[in-house]
Parts: sequence; C-alpha cells; structure tokens
Amino acid sequence: MSEKIWDIENDHIAWSVKDGQCHFDDIEMSGLYTDLIVKYGICEDGTLFLSRHCFFPTLRTIPNNTHATYNVLFEESGLPCILTDGEKIKERPIKFTFDGILAVDCSADCGLLTKHQLFPSTDLGFCLEIVTLRAQKDVTLEPSSPRDTVYSYGRGTKGVYVAKVHHSFPDKITLKEGESFQYAIWLYCDVGLCDSVIPDFAAELEKRRERIASLCDGALVLKSSHPELDVLTRLSKLRAAESIFDTLGGKFHSPGGYSYYAAIWCNDQIEYSGPHFAMTGDETAIEAALNAYRAYMPFMASNYYRLPSSIIAEGYDIWEGAGDRGDGAMYLYGASLFCLLLGDEKVARELYPAIQWCAEYCEKNKTEDGVIYSHCDELEGRFPTDNRANLSTSSLCYGGLRLASRLALSLGDEDTAKLYTSRADELEEAIEAYFGACLHGFETYRYSKGFDTLRAWICLPLCMGIKTRAEGTLNAMLSPYLWTEEGMLTCEKSEENTSDTIWDRSTLYGMKCAYIMGKGDKMNDPLLRYCKKRLLCDRVPYAVEAYPEGGKRHLSGESALFVRIVSEGIFGIVPESLTSFSFDPGNCGGLSDVTLSKIHICGAVFDISVNNGSWQVYKNGELINSGIADGRRVIVE
Repeated sequence: MSEKIWDIENDHIAWSVKDGQCHFDDIEMSGLYTDLIVKYGICEDGTLFLSRHCFFPTLRTIPNNTHATYNVLFEESGLPCILTDGEKIKERPIKFTFDGILAVDCSADCGLLTKHQLFPSTDLGFCLEIVTLRAQKDVTLEPSSPRDTVYSYGRGTKGVYVAKVHHSFPDKITLKEGESFQYAIWLYCDVGLCDSVIPDFAAELEKRRERIASLCDGALVLKSSHPELDVLTRLSKLRAAESIFDTLGGKFHSPGGYSYYAAIWCNDQIEYSGPHFAMTGDETAIEAALNAYRAYMPFMASNYYRLPSSIIAEGYDIWEGAGDRGDGAMYLYGASLFCLLLGDEKVARELYPAIQWCAEYCEKNKTEDGVIYSHCDELEGRFPTDNRANLSTSSLCYGGLRLASRLALSLGDEDTAKLYTSRADELEEAIEAYFGACLHGFETYRYSKGFDTLRAWICLPLCMGIKTRAEGTLNAMLSPYLWTEEGMLTCEKSEENTSDTIWDRSTLYGMKCAYIMGKGDKMNDPLLRYCKKRLLCDRVPYAVEAYPEGGKRHLSGESALFVRIVSEGIFGIVPESLTSFSFDPGNCGGLSDVTLSKIHICGAVFDISVNNGSWQVYKNGELINSGIADGRRVIVE
C-alpha cells in the first residue's frame, strides 16, 4: 500500500507533519453557488503551499457546453498576505486536518502561530479563508494589499464576470505576546456593475459546520470496530451531497472535479447518487435527485428515441455525442430504486410513467439474442465492446425490471408487475446464454461478444441479484488479472490492452456485490485496505473517478457509491415495496458489532444493529424486532 500520511482523529483525519516531508494534494468542497478546490502541501523548503481554485457553476462561459463553468485560479501572488517589517511571513505547516473544512496549523518565523480554515459558503457565492493569528512575542503586522481588489475579468452568457478579493485585515495591527487576532479573505465573482454584500465570516463558518453535521450525522451513521470504514463512510456522505448547485433548472447534483458542474448524467445522478439520496432524508439532496429524474422526462416520447448522454448548462442544453450508453437501463434501475427507497407514493406516481417508458425502450432495443442493445456503456467507448450489446446495459435493465415490478405492484398495477417479472426472467436467461463464459478457468461473464478478456463490470449481474456465477466471478475479480492495489483494472492486461486504468465506480460496485452475494468474508480485507488507502495515503479522503485518466478526481457520485457498499452491501438493504424493505444480517461477512442508524426508508427512520449474528431493528427509536441470523432475509415494515 502507498505511504500512510494521514491519521484518524475521532471522526476526521489529520496529518501531523514530519521533518523533511514534501507532499501535495488537493481537496474539493462545494456549496450551492460555489465550488472550491484547494491544492495544499509542503514545499521543499518546508513552507506552506496553498492555492485556491474557485468554480462558479451558474456563471456560464461561451460556448455554454459541458465544461463552461466560469472558474478562477487565485494564485498566491494575487492574494493578500501578512507582512512584518515589510516582508511576507513564512509559514511552516505543523498539522493539516479535514472534517469538511480544511484547516492548516502553522508556525511563522516572526513569532506567530497561524491557523487557516478554508471552505465554500453554504448558500452564497463566496469561498472563504479564515486566518487566526496568535502571537508568541510582540509583533506588528500589516496586509500586502488593499481590502478590495479586482483579481480578473471574464465574460459569459450572463455578462462580464469580475473576480474579486476582499479581506478584513486592518491597515496595521500590533499583537502583544499571547494575543490573538482573526480575519478572513473572501473570494467571489460579481457580474457587471454588481457589488456583492460581504457576509459575516463567523456566520458562514457556522453554516458550513451545520451543513457538515446534517449530512454526516443526520443519516446512515455507521459505527463499527473499523474506524477507517466509519470515517470514510462519514466523509463520503458529505462529498456525495455537498456537490449540489442551485441552477436555472433547479438544484442539480453534479460530479464536480474541475469539469462537471450544473449538469446531470444517467449514471452519476440517476443510477449512483439518486438512490443514495433517497435514504438520507435530506431535503436538498432529495430535491436535486428529483430534478435529475424530472429533467430526462421531456426526452421520453412515443418514438422511443434514446435519452441524451447528459443534460448540461443548468438544464438548458444537452450533449449526446456518446450515442446510446445504456441510459434507458440506467434510468429504469436508478429511478425504480429511488422511488422504492423514498417510499413516497406521490413521487412514485410522478416518476412511474418515465420508468415505464424506459422499460419499453429497453424492450424495443432487445436483440435477437434477448439481451439489450446499446452502442457503448458509461465509459463511452474508452474500452472496446462490439458496439451492439454489453453486460452493463443488460444487467442494469435486469435489475431495473425487478425493481420496477415491485414498484408497479405497490401502485396497484398488477398486470405490469407480472409483465416486468416475466421480462426479467427472460433477460436473466439471455444474460447467462449470451455473456456467460469460462475465462482463465473462472466461471464468469464476458463483457461483450468476441472480447474474452476479464472486465471490471463482470460484478454487475451479482449486484442485481443474479447468483448463477457468483463464486467464479468473485474469484475472477480478486485475481491478479483484475485486482490491484488501486482496485480493479477496468480491463485485464493483454496484447490488445496494455492499459492499467482503474475506475473506482466499478471497484465500488464489485465490493458491494460480494456482500450482496453473502461473500463478505472474501471482501473484508480488500475493502478495509481500500479504505485506508483512500482515506489516509497519498490521495485523500474520497473515492476517485479514474486513474491515470482523470488524475483521481474526487467526483461526487463515487462517494455515493461508497456509502451504498454499506447500506446495500454490508447490511443488504433491499426495498420490497413502498412500505417495506428487507435486510440480511448475515451479509456483514465477519464485520462484528456494526450499527447503521438513521436509515430514512419507507417513510420512517430505522436503526439496524448486528453483533455476532444477533440483530435488532429500531423504528423511530423504538425496538420493533430482533433475532439471530439464520440465513434468511428479515422483512421490515
């Protein structure tokens, strides 16, 4: 495993700097109107490095395409710094901490101790940095620049964008030994002649802390004997749900990662984050999920033309350059699961016609072999398929049909429920006949016809509940052909493929499927190693998108998938109807003494505890059921 840099402290992570360390990383934080990526680290001479890259998702540039978010890299040379005797103070980091706010404690050569706290405003268009100074001897200080500075200009669909810097440091201040002083720096953008009102920095800090607590402590709170699993779950809930932006099209959840703002996709939002948000009870997250599901509905018509690859530009444009990625199957699965988990009949009835449309779209795109056609998958042709049918699309359609059948039954549509069950049965047989294969001695799946190399997405049939090739597939996933220190290779290496690309999304699905199949004992060690690597090593503290492509960006959908390893994998939570769900106390795979509390599902809040085979279920705080794990699923209503 990579070198461990960070440690766990209570419910967050901390890096206590060692002599001679030189290390850099970046971290992303989001609010409704801003996104802040801070690059931080220690230079070779031991001094602090900070850069602040601010994104303004609702300020669109021209052309207003997928990546047209106005953004400003605020270089250190253009920001206010503190001077003593006319020289910039030199800060040497002592400790970095992250709990949703990036904090850096430093010592300065002029006899100061400093603390930087960086975060985005929760609901205003500002990125903030609060700096606390504590004097260890008498010192006189002054700022390097005026309180208000225009940093740069840009231009876009909404006018001239004026990036500005404001700070609250006085013209000069003398601190006596032992005295402290706190000031703030605001980074923001005005449009045209507008002049924003500078908010109170203490109030902004409090709002950020309240939002962190709401997302981290308000739902799906995991307590186990493995702090690395608990803390990564905690922070993943934050990353998943903070990346929501209030756009012209409403609140949109978007991946982030320097590139993807004010836009939605059928994989990231419909399939990954939407079902997770249903279990959080968070009004903002649920609203964003609903907006994503609703945004695709105008593209569903009786001609059954494919869904767009993404809806961009605050919901006012589309991109469909990837062709059919299996988006209909993604929507069928994600929307059905979202509705069942949310347990709101009104929402279910609103989305039900869209779910039916997607089921019919998939049926109309069934090949003569009984599997579902799509030109490519969500990787959009990065790795080869036969441009006709792939395991991902058919697996998602299968899982979607099973869920849509339960939803139909909950809504009193028994005929449609029977139809979807019948189609799912047929598709399961077709998946086995078309994709089932023995590769390297493993009874598993080929990804598409004519490509007999192992692919990471062989885990998807298992995630959807198909057990036929569970043992062989799990063994193939964990074999040297696919499994690496970074997770599963997207495709095994061969003469045709020399890439060592990994995408965390497939690794996360793979981890979840092991628990779903009752084989968690095989995945415990890989999962905990993964947690330690992502949380404590060289790229922290979240699941990443892709590597080498993408440079391990912290896209938010992957964090939602990580939490779903816990809820759907380790605890095996499956919605049975709008008013009931089941879980499997035997899924934990040897993870003893685990509790998942504040599970928002089926219109109530549940807690589930599993300890050495015994289990308890609480509903709205009251014990409603308990027992011993005996290999059967537990139904909860």
